[in-house]
Amino acid sequence: MNAAVILIIGIVILALGYVFYGGWLSKQWGIDPSRTTPAHELEDGMDYCPAKAPVLMGHHFSSIAGAGPINGPIQAAVFGWVPVLLWVLIGGIFFGGVHDYGALFASVRNNGQSIGTVVESSIGQKAKRLFIIFSYLTLILVVAAFASIVANTFKATYLESGAVDVAKSAANATTAIISLLFIVLAIFFGFFVYRRNAPLGVSTLIGVVAIAVIMWLGIKWHPIYLSYQTWMIICGIYILVASVTPVWILLQPRDYLSSFLLYAMMLLALIGVVGAHPSLDMPAFTGFVDTVAPTGSSLGYMFPALFVTIACGAISGFHSLVGSGTTAKQLNNEKDAQPIAYGGMLLECLVAVISLCAVAFVFSGYMDGTYASPTQVFAAGLSQMLACVPGLAGAESVAYALLVLAVSVFCLTSLDTATRLGRYMFQELFTPHGMEASELTGWRAVLVNPWVATIITVVLGVGLGLTGYQLVWPLFGAANQLLAALGLLAVC
Repeated sequence: MNAAVILIIGIVILALGYVFYGGWLSKQWGIDPSRTTPAHELEDGMDYCPAKAPVLMGHHFSSIAGAGPINGPIQAAVFGWVPVLLWVLIGGIFFGGVHDYGALFASVRNNGQSIGTVVESSIGQKAKRLFIIFSYLTLILVVAAFASIVANTFKATYLESGAVDVAKSAANATTAIISLLFIVLAIFFGFFVYRRNAPLGVSTLIGVVAIAVIMWLGIKWHPIYLSYQTWMIICGIYILVASVTPVWILLQPRDYLSSFLLYAMMLLALIGVVGAHPSLDMPAFTGFVDTVAPTGSSLGYMFPALFVTIACGAISGFHSLVGSGTTAKQLNNEKDAQPIAYGGMLLECLVAVISLCAVAFVFSGYMDGTYASPTQVFAAGLSQMLACVPGLAGAESVAYALLVLAVSVFCLTSLDTATRLGRYMFQELFTPHGMEASELTGWRAVLVNPWVATIITVVLGVGLGLTGYQLVWPLFGAANQLLAALGLLAVC
């Protein structure tokens, strides 16, 4: 099968799902554009803060994406491209989209509160408490897994003598310095847009140009070479600060700007896949048991391994926490809910289809261990396809750097959001029914303090992440899908 045909079929099916099934859901649930959203009704400048649809779409998609729609399909490719493609399309339209859209809408109709509050009103307080505990533990796994991915993307490689292997570490150092500069750029963007009322269109144009500039600077100048452990600590400090600052300072502007990296990544992917239109260099179906195991350990039986591995590309419990945790508090109008939640999920499905095309192009290299991580498989596959397009033979190295940068930025975004959500869950767990955090005294008041709740979350997540990505990711996948089932149950 030709990769371009697979991609085009995927785009058409997802578009039809959005228009017909997503539109049907909107009518069934009674979307009301004239209704005041919690972002306006409870606006506090900290967590409740109305955002224009493109800005909130950037935040929501960057938060839910992370490395999930890339890692999952690439790892599940050992079962063949047919099972992966079927689950991504069917799961995204009929499971993931409903889950994400339902969680966001339910939260909006419950004052922007978490899905745990929806559980309480529909089932009971004990069910809410159990749901919050499980959600919080899942968020710890999210922080651990994504912090580990980021640290692995940034870390330096060392020689036996203990010196840095600059040649092998240059690509990671480039990604690290660009990511750091990107954070600084986002802070300036947020300041001028939200505090100096700079026009969004002009600011966006300047921001996109600035992204290109810092990418060029990062390729030419990347002096930071640090170990995995050091980057994990730095990630911990970053998410600690980022998760307690008002959303307009960093979360909204960074996520909005990072969405343009997504658009650039998807444009490169479309050009590469359609321009090169290679045949899928992988079996359509390898069997119901993973006997290939390029990672060194078999995934086991396709049921349930396929559905646990392809989490964010089809349905992910983490999305319900994002939709009901941060997105619902920033939704400007109910009419934006379908494109942001349901549309955002289907965009993630498209990234998963693109990831499938990427691993298919370098499948032999993936199987023999040439590429150490799914991120490298993704970037190598698409950049090599792009180099096959006439006139773009010299673009491979730049495309590779952009693709790796996009993945790392998404992971940082998910890290920040997951930590903020962890704070919400932790505070909600220790706040008695019918009381506000400001009314608490004694040890409860200490535990619900934003800094205390965030520090506990960061220490647990980063500490677990120091054990390594390979140990954390399978546990995250299983917990994430259990959380998705609970989220769907709560929405129903």
